[in-house]
Amino acid sequence: MIDTWKSDLRTYVTEHATQMTREPSGVLAHPYTVPSSPDSPYYSNALWDWDSWFISVVLGQVELETGEAGRFGVYEEGTIRNFLDHTDADGVMPLLLKPEGPLLHGDPSRAAGFSQNMHKPIIAQQAALLSRRRGSAEWISDGIPVIQSFLERYLESHIHAETGLAYWQTDFAIGVDNDPSVYYRPDRSTASIYLNSLLYRELLAFGSLLEDLDRLPEANRWRGRAQDLADAINTHLWDERDGTYYSADLAFREIDGDDWLHSGAPRSWSALLLRVDNWSSFLPLWAGFASQEQAERMRERLQDTRTFRANFGVRTLSRLEKPYNLRASNNPSNWLGPVWGISNYLVFRGLEKYGFTDDARELAEQTVELFGRDLATTGCLHEFYNPDNGEAIMTRNFQNWNFLVLNLIAYLDGRPVVAEF
Repeated sequence: MIDTWKSDLRTYVTEHATQMTREPSGVLAHPYTVPSSPDSPYYSNALWDWDSWFISVVLGQVELETGEAGRFGVYEEGTIRNFLDHTDADGVMPLLLKPEGPLLHGDPSRAAGFSQNMHKPIIAQQAALLSRRRGSAEWISDGIPVIQSFLERYLESHIHAETGLAYWQTDFAIGVDNDPSVYYRPDRSTASIYLNSLLYRELLAFGSLLEDLDRLPEANRWRGRAQDLADAINTHLWDERDGTYYSADLAFREIDGDDWLHSGAPRSWSALLLRVDNWSSFLPLWAGFASQEQAERMRERLQDTRTFRANFGVRTLSRLEKPYNLRASNNPSNWLGPVWGISNYLVFRGLEKYGFTDDARELAEQTVELFGRDLATTGCLHEFYNPDNGEAIMTRNFQNWNFLVLNLIAYLDGRPVVAEF
């Protein structure tokens, strides 16, 4: 059956990929991409941050498979330029854009200081991906100052001084919406392994763009910042006891030398691990800053069917965690156990990167089976799935990163594969 599923999915993705493209509309002055087909109940007209990054990975694979190089370039470049157009002078980039305007949450004037999440650190990675396909970064040279201001805003307003780790401002729009390590926790209290992994790759990608533009000294400075972040992650977020990475709690009161209660033994730690087992703990394999020994231990944890491994991929939350559930939910979407196409894909990429090819192939095949069964049964794909029986949970005609199955099929067939930076 897997050959049938591969053939059907390959045809479906290549024929439907164009449904994720949109022409300029309202405040969106450039062509752009969206996660779903026009008739999907959600996500059919808005430009989202990390969603658009993976759509670009998919579109690159479609171009490769169809021999139509550059077919989607105007939409991918337009996506990036729409975000750059709406980045303010302080480097704050919106995480979502609709034709009627950007998504604002909280006080848009930021009169009380920087207090909300912004675009996830993936814009340089998206630009680097497109630059590789075009063979040059010259097309984005005019946008480099805006991308730099965006990254400087992250390093100024999202970094915990004591640890050097990146943290979320709030639990709003964090990508993995209801991750218990962040969801309902106090503001600015979680150094998320997901966020830190993304930011590490983002700093490297910006260095790559600068090198492509013959700005090598600057490129090396940004790569140095990436290494500083990797060092902080390995110092504070790696758990030697459990053999994995976790997010960490940063919510401590400042040390007060005059406080009689604590003066005899003030705290000597600046972060405490939040031992919540979710799929984000495997992102360091995708990011590439884990050692081979660390990767071996994480691979062992990933194979445990009591926790993460299921018939159709990787549970987004360990089945042994108390919040585990498979309910349909939107805003927030449910990441408390269902299988998502993007989590399967990124874990696959991490396994492949560290040489666990048998495991990578198995996960790719499980993902092909998941989407192949859904396509055969419903005629489309969905947002997330039951990890044990593969049943779709919600959001008909969700496309987005599910279409990365095309890249997985190419990998399984031994054909060239487009991958993110």
